[in-house]
Amino acid sequence: ALIGILIGAVIGFLLPYTYNTAYSLYISVAILACLDSVFGGVRSNLESTFNTRIFISGFFGNAILAAFLAYIGDRLGVPLYYAAIFTFGGRIFDNFAKIRRLLLFKGKGVN
Repeated sequence: ALIGILIGAVIGFLLPYTYNTAYSLYISVAILACLDSVFGGVRSNLESTFNTRIFISGFFGNAILAAFLAYIGDRLGVPLYYAAIFTFGGRIFDNFAKIRRLLLFKGKGVN
């Protein structure tokens, strides 16, 4: 997994992609949703409950749903993207805390 992250980072630096700033809100919320899925995947892998189908569907489903909420909120004049920020942001910190505990107490029987 670490090799994949490094390869992705190198490709990202070598082939920079730019997008219209009008889409920055949608893309940032979608990236936050993807990060939530990645942290959830790492956590489930450490707990030995990882399922590829659940990970892939959550990765793309969460990103699309978050971007869609931001788009609808933008059209309605209501900042619905806050819902995605609070939900995914909270879950990222929750998953990170559980990942940290799983790594620190691995094999010690402590939760």
